[in-house]
Amino acid sequence: MPLSQEPTLTLTPDAAQRPSVSAGGTWQVHALAHGGAMATITAFLKTLGDAPNMAWDLSAIDSLDHIGAQVLWNAWGKSRPPALRLAPEQEEFFKRLESTGNLQLQHHRKQRLTAVMKLGFSMLSFFEHLQAITKLVGQVTQDLWRFARQPMRGPWREISANIFHAGFQALGITALVGFLIGVVLSYLSAQQLRNFGGDIYLVNLLGMSIIRELGPLLAAILVAGRSGSSITAQLGVMRVTEELDAMLVMGISHGFRLVLPKVLALAVSMPLLVIWTDVMALIGGMVSAKLELNMSPLYFFEKLPDAVPLANYMIGLGKGAVFGMLIALVSCHFGLRIEPNTESLGRGTTTSVVTAITVVILADAVFAIVFNGVGF
Repeated sequence: MPLSQEPTLTLTPDAAQRPSVSAGGTWQVHALAHGGAMATITAFLKTLGDAPNMAWDLSAIDSLDHIGAQVLWNAWGKSRPPALRLAPEQEEFFKRLESTGNLQLQHHRKQRLTAVMKLGFSMLSFFEHLQAITKLVGQVTQDLWRFARQPMRGPWREISANIFHAGFQALGITALVGFLIGVVLSYLSAQQLRNFGGDIYLVNLLGMSIIRELGPLLAAILVAGRSGSSITAQLGVMRVTEELDAMLVMGISHGFRLVLPKVLALAVSMPLLVIWTDVMALIGGMVSAKLELNMSPLYFFEKLPDAVPLANYMIGLGKGAVFGMLIALVSCHFGLRIEPNTESLGRGTTTSVVTAITVVILADAVFAIVFNGVGF
């Protein structure tokens, strides 16, 4: 670039000893970025200091763009100096800078919610979810009646697929967790019972706690975290990809083809998973009892039917079926409420798992109160 095209600033006093700054050269972005032109201009502007009566003459500038105008505008404190001489084509740049400087961003008023207001919003949200899930239960009941009247036209493939995914594929994790819980519970109980000479009651303690409470609860929590999140994510992805809307356009019911198969599949597979978890937890307890108390497995198997009445088995299986339906309903409820964006998908899946586990624990507490005197 020729030297004459570099941006220049010249300070000259006039006859009245009034300082004047004349600008020349090219005040465009490529010229300002060339060599050390920008650093030179900045250093010169700093030497001027605050001079409110200083006159500026920009008429000798060969070409000016928005970047060059912004450099001068910042040097003037974002307001025109009292004495300013411009070329006609330069006036538009500074008019735009003036209009931009006068814009004021709207300040959003911060919402200040009191504790009572937050509680009110939480209660409204709770009742909204309660109303929606009540409608879902009613829809499932109608679909179940439709399925009972026309079983040959029912969603058998969907039910079979959900039993496979929620039941068969969960055998591994439920077996591992059940076995480890049985080992831990048996080991800790054996240490305490040995102090009081109550080793023979280890079978009673393990049988009642695992078959009646821990087995169904462990299976339900694992299924809620594994299959419940999968159900919610599946329905959420269908919402994001607009498959749910396409099903409605084709006249396919969401409840009959999506919700009902999952509810029936978990109602069938959960009691079987409860039995599987009970067996693995008792095997783990038996292994730990053999190592800790030298209790023979034969004695364990002979004592177990007498230690745990049949009613406890039935209560455990009933819990499994109820827990499975609750998990399916909660997961489908949050899956159908997901908005078509990825943020809502992640938030809805997390909320679904937490809510399903909470509902399962509440239902277990209700079972404990209702069947307080049964099976003992």
